[in-house]
Order: sequence, then C-alpha cells, then structure tokens
Amino acid sequence: MRSTKRLAAGAIAAALGVTTLAACGGSDGKKTSGEASGSGGKTVTLVSHDSFNASDPVLKAFTAQTGYTVKVLKSGDAGAALNQEILTKGSPRGDVFFGVDNTLLSRALDNGIFTPYEAKGLDRVPAEVQLDKDKHRVTPVDTGDICVNYDKKYFADKKLAPPQSFDDLIKPEYKDLLVTENVATSSPGLGFMLGSVAKYGDAGWQDYWKKLKANGVKVVDGWEQAYNTDFSGSAGGKKAKGDRPLVVSYASSPPAEVIYADPKPTEAPTGVATGTCFRQTEFAGLLKGAKNEAGGKALLDFLVSKKFQEDMPLQMFVDPVAKDATVPPEFTKFGAKITNSATVAPDKIAKNRDQWVKTWSSLVLK
Repeated sequence: MRSTKRLAAGAIAAALGVTTLAACGGSDGKKTSGEASGSGGKTVTLVSHDSFNASDPVLKAFTAQTGYTVKVLKSGDAGAALNQEILTKGSPRGDVFFGVDNTLLSRALDNGIFTPYEAKGLDRVPAEVQLDKDKHRVTPVDTGDICVNYDKKYFADKKLAPPQSFDDLIKPEYKDLLVTENVATSSPGLGFMLGSVAKYGDAGWQDYWKKLKANGVKVVDGWEQAYNTDFSGSAGGKKAKGDRPLVVSYASSPPAEVIYADPKPTEAPTGVATGTCFRQTEFAGLLKGAKNEAGGKALLDFLVSKKFQEDMPLQMFVDPVAKDATVPPEFTKFGAKITNSATVAPDKIAKNRDQWVKTWSSLVLK
C-alpha cells in the first residue's frame, strides 16, 4: 500500500531523464563481504520496503564503526513487507525491520514481531514521535508529510490563488482541479483521507468527501499516475500533458523537482498547500528471533545517529527525527516548512482503518 517519498523521488528523476543508483550494500541478494552464511556473524540484515536507501559512504562508516556489514533485503511496499514478517514471526528473515509507519504500527505491535530495545541517542528525538516510548519496541527514524501540491504556473496564469487548506479544496473555483490516489491502494491516498478524518472528525469526514466528489476530484490507483501523468506541474505530467494542477503528493516533492532537473531552476515549479498535510513517521525495530541481535541493536543505534540522519533527506526524501541533524539547504530553500500537519493516533487507525477504507470507497468510487 505504501508509496514512499524515495519511490516518488525516483519517479521524478526518471521523468526528468536522470538515472539514480541505489547504494544499499547487499540489496541485490548477493552475499556481502564478511558474510559467511547469510545471517549472524559479521553481517546484519535489514528487512525493508523497496524505498530504503543510504549512501555507500554512510554504510561503510557503520561497518568501520561496528565491524558489521549491512545486507538490505527489500520486500515490496511497507504493507507487504510487514505481512511477511508477521507470517514468519519468531523466525524472521533478518535482524531489523525498517519502514513500518504510524498507519501500520498497531498491526506490527499487536502481532508481537519486535524485541524491545532502547536505542542509544533517543534523547535527541522528540517525544511526540516516540509512539512506543514506554516499551521501545520500535525506534522512530524519519518523518514526512503527505500534502496537496500545486502547479505554480497554472495558478499564476489563471490569476487564482492556490488552495491552502482542506476547506479550500471544496470551493467552486477549484472544481475539477484535484487528482488524488485510491485510499485502498495508495499510501498518499490513505494519508490524505486520514488527514480529513483528523480535520473533520468521525462525524464530518464523510460529508467532506461527498463535497469533494461533487467538486470533481479525480481518483487514480497510485501516486505514479497521479503525479507523473495527471498533474500538470510535474516534469512527467508536463510530458504527459496532465490537466490537473492539484495533486496529493509529498511536502518533499518540490525539492525533488529542482534537485533532479537539468538545468536546475531557481525556483521550484510546484508548491505545497500547507494546510492539507498528514504526518507520517517511520520506525525500525529489532525482530524477535533475530540471529544477529547484537548487530541489530548496533544498527538501530546507527539509524538515529547524526551521520545517518543527515544522509536520509537526499536518499529517501524524508525528514530526520534527530533534533541535531542538519537538513540539506535544498529542502529549506525549495520545500515547505509544515508546522500544523494532522495526525491520527495509531490505535485509532488500527481500530477503524478497514471500515474507513470501505466507507470511503462506497462514497467516492461508486
């Protein structure tokens, strides 16, 4: 279900004709240096969704610091990867799992797939993202915001102010302008729906979607089609002659449009409606039954270290959780600072997610 910011950035790069290379040691399934039997010993195995990425120098720094080589086992989207770990509970495929977010967290915790471990350096991580801080079954690693993006040129040409809030999106002047992703098949789509739940509450979010549907919202299966085909502001959308100047994407999408462009523009071609955002937090945890528990603990410590945290933004297009980590200037210059992102408690998501998706589908898709 999850389409992460790294996949989104890769698709932006592809649309701009840029080739990106993964730098994850051992992610191709081949044995890495120091690996004798595929687990334990000098190798620590990180199980992740397909979007995990880290620079080669940072992974080598971990090896130099600890003596462990990281092997990355990518397992599809976050939902699929998590399901595989639930099915193999007690006999995991690796030592650490990365990529469960706050929309899936309760599923992971309720199934007991993690061994508690308090990572070193958590004192540098804000309490509000430590959603399991009493038990430390998971460690927060990054945050990101799902938000509506807009095509700056379209709104400038029309002399129309771009929308900035959920309320704006149902106004007549924005009729037939928004494309979003299917809540049942897309993480950005689900996050946007959860943002409306946070904004309007259990009693109001359904009425909001009725109004959004009446105002001409277009729903497609996933982020790739929405952003790189239908959205008029992206590099891919321009090539595809997209006709929707509003899209549900990420707060980090405008910097990606600049970073991967050649030549680089002086200003991002897209903007962020900062009042439409839903905050995602991603976690990692030590898998119960890990063959290399010591290596797994060392890796969790490293994931919250300043070195790894400062590497993440341009590798996975997410924000660090460590307060002492410096964000790349491209994020500050071309991105939007989100201070009022919506959230929904993980236990509430777990209790209501399936019914919310069914209700949304009956309201919007029929």
